[in-house]
Amino acid sequence: MNSTSPVGSADPAAPAVTVVVIAYDDAALVGDAIRSALGQGPAVAEVVAVDDHSSDGTADVMDRLAAEDPRVRVLRRETNSGGCGTPRNDGIAAAASPYVMFLDSDDVLPPGAVDALLTAARANDADVTAGSCVRRELPDGRETPWRPELHTEARVIDRPADDPRLADDTLCVNKLYRTDFLRERELRFPDGRFTYEDFVFTARVLAAGPRVALIPATVYVWHVRRGAERLSISLDRAGVDNWRARVEAHRQVVAVHTAAGEAALVRAARASFLDRSVRMYVRELGGRGEEYRREWWRLARDYVGGFDPADIAAAPLPARLIAGVLLASEQPRDLPRLAALAARPPRLLPPYAAKGWSADLPQVGLDDLADCPLDELPFTVEALLEPGALRTRLRLRVHDLYGRLAAARPLAVEVRVHDRVTGEVVQTRTADLAAYPAGEGWTAEAPLDLAALATGELAVRDLKVTLRCAGGERLETTPQAVRRGLRRTVVPSVRGGALLAQPYATVDGALALRLAPGVRGALDVVRRRLKRR
Repeated sequence: MNSTSPVGSADPAAPAVTVVVIAYDDAALVGDAIRSALGQGPAVAEVVAVDDHSSDGTADVMDRLAAEDPRVRVLRRETNSGGCGTPRNDGIAAAASPYVMFLDSDDVLPPGAVDALLTAARANDADVTAGSCVRRELPDGRETPWRPELHTEARVIDRPADDPRLADDTLCVNKLYRTDFLRERELRFPDGRFTYEDFVFTARVLAAGPRVALIPATVYVWHVRRGAERLSISLDRAGVDNWRARVEAHRQVVAVHTAAGEAALVRAARASFLDRSVRMYVRELGGRGEEYRREWWRLARDYVGGFDPADIAAAPLPARLIAGVLLASEQPRDLPRLAALAARPPRLLPPYAAKGWSADLPQVGLDDLADCPLDELPFTVEALLEPGALRTRLRLRVHDLYGRLAAARPLAVEVRVHDRVTGEVVQTRTADLAAYPAGEGWTAEAPLDLAALATGELAVRDLKVTLRCAGGERLETTPQAVRRGLRRTVVPSVRGGALLAQPYATVDGALALRLAPGVRGALDVVRRRLKRR
């Protein structure tokens, strides 16, 4: 059973935590990681810095920090392990503190993270204590919380099966572990060149039946560097081998939970795989080559085909529908529709068949749409941006979905334009809905002030829409870009000169907007595009 215990204040007089920092050829960043661990204060008894046989001076940076602070202990591996698991295992073996946690060389611990985790671990006699992690996009600094639903309040879970959602948090770095718990149960990461080693380690930990404390504090900052010369494992998905490795890691996760007799965790892990992994890769399939798509589809179909139907049924509606199409078709198909359905929030694009996914895949049923909550309905709003010298119009078409929206009687649509970096709403427009001439949905038109959306440099804006219904319901989605409207346009700017406006479709087809003032801004757009290529 779940119980809730208060989180008190940490005892700074008792250093009790080993922070294991692993690094390979990361001399430019590892110093920041180690300093963020040392900056946690006296609760950190030691930082075990493991160099995985780097060739760029990473170990020298570690040695310099060890000379400055006696809490830093450097371990140099004589050969490169090929992965993250072996150096972390070295750190577990070397840890001399009652508690241990892990930190990657390109990330940081925010101030107070260790105190918050240690306080909860001691107060609740927890084997594992987990806090919130944020993904910070660099260089712009935009932050996205990781699995925020697990960290809304402080609570204790006596057995992982009491809250199977724990299987959805595959990170090892946002957690504090009791060292004896790991050693007594011989819990280790997969050694050597093993991608997604944290998936398997987390499954092994959960299968061992720990008492888990969850806290709402942010305890880890995961840096996302999409422009880095060497991408992290989580970002380097261009080759199908990455997907093959993800499937193999998840296969081992399921094997661990099965061997432990934890059917609830097996089901949760499989549902999470469909909702997280499959949806993420499906969003990117349209941008991959034909050979990649065919092999990805084959691997995914073979693996998901072994799931118990009840495991698929446990996944959210969009994931269930994607799995249905995957299993029903031997070849990749309907990729734009699948990408939109894989988006967050999901959108089911027309055309809509009388029964099922499409006329030629009627076996992929859509009956669940009749029962799903209205605010989870994957309805679609198409958006066409028409920039002009005098005014810019945003034309919207709202598609009904098997009568569900018509029954809710949508009256108006609210358009919000968000800053890509901060998430701040920078412009709002509301427009009444009119019936579509053909009787299938509704239309609306909203004016946008592009000049007011621009800044002194390149700005990226995302759009969200909310339908206001007669019963007071507010249904949110992201508008789907109409391809014929994705044309760059130069419009006058109230600040003088010209403003380059570039509507574009994101990877899952949503409408977004780049705004670049003047010639300098236009050149910035070109440079960024060339860099991405």
